Amino acid sequence: QVQLVESGGGLVQAGGSLRLSCVASKSILSINSMGWYRQAPGKLRELVAVITSGGSTNYADSVKGRFTISREIAKNTVNLQMNSLKSEDTAVYYCNAHIRVILQQWDYWGQGTQVSVSS
Repeated sequence: QVQLVESGGGLVQAGGSLRLSCVASKSILSINSMGWYRQAPGKLRELVAVITSGGSTNYADSVKGRFTISREIAKNTVNLQMNSLKSEDTAVYYCNAHIRVILQQWDYWGQGTQVSVSS
């Protein structure tokens, strides 16, 4: 089992920046992938960015060039640097840890952190 604790959300004006952090209760190298998802009111939860245990990254088209996912292995931490924020980035952001073992897989979620971008 993995516990995830997020921090860094808040209110920012459009064009501004925020940095989200997610601390895992175990080594992130033992987790197949860690990612950030978001859910806006009335919408489905969507993938924002993901980083694998090997360090590969992937981003939603809507955030490419603006958001950067990174990790601090020694601190079991994954960060999401969000620049050039837009009002449509407003959502609750969730940290995710995805673990696969042979034919089984598990997803763990943080409690979520609110990001609000004012236009």
